Amino acid sequence: MIPGNRIADHYSSGTLLERLNAALAGDGADPAHPTTEALAPYDQFHGRGIDATEEIAAMLRVSASDRLLDIGSGIGGPARYMSQRFGCRVAGIDLTAEFVEVARLLTRLMGLGSKVDFEHGNALGMPFADAAFEGAYSMNVSMNIADKAALYREIRRVLKPGGWLMLSELAKGPGAPLDYPTPWAATSGESFLSTPEETRDGLEASGFEVVEFHDTSAALKAWGARSKAIVEAGGKMPHRAVQLIHGDKALPAMRNSSRGVLEGRIVPVEILCRSRG
Repeated sequence: MIPGNRIADHYSSGTLLERLNAALAGDGADPAHPTTEALAPYDQFHGRGIDATEEIAAMLRVSASDRLLDIGSGIGGPARYMSQRFGCRVAGIDLTAEFVEVARLLTRLMGLGSKVDFEHGNALGMPFADAAFEGAYSMNVSMNIADKAALYREIRRVLKPGGWLMLSELAKGPGAPLDYPTPWAATSGESFLSTPEETRDGLEASGFEVVEFHDTSAALKAWGARSKAIVEAGGKMPHRAVQLIHGDKALPAMRNSSRGVLEGRIVPVEILCRSRG
């Protein structure tokens, strides 16, 4: 795996909170009292944003007594959503220290500090006990991790026997290599996409049983078309997290990613699996 600071540096600017507060104020929201709705365009840093988070949540069975793990938790949008939806506790972990700092602040401001917490750390060596969680999920994270087998083993370690894992990821499609930058990598040196088949095989070899495996390319293309129509009609992009994180670098990264999806060089997938007891 690429040294952690190189990955974290791709996402960190040192001015994230200031930019977020300015964006919220520009939307007419109060940065001191953020709401789920106001934050949704910014705190869901993955394909299809809050729509994808709601979609994977609908596939899960979670009780209020469960503890969930968010791997690559960003600034905490999905973790807060899961806790609010199910009443459960959620622990997030992220490699980017600035993300963790902002996630903690937003969570306190929303009064969710007793339910949702965040750790700064590496997903290949998480600071959690064995069998600590009933379920785990990760959204657009493994593209930055070369050793997928080590990732899956570490996730399985912290899950209870029979615990579930939900992945919403970008896989490698056929055709030419991707163009860079992308939202997750400045160059090919930070990008590690596996094919859908490699992903399934890796999960099963690591002790997971794949329950559902979906190619969500059609949904992502349709979502992109709807977003384009909103902008052309004079509205704001419904998903503005990439612009928030990457600023002036966002536009070429988004163009390369979108072209990759349209040409089938990127295959978005959703995978639900269970740890074999």
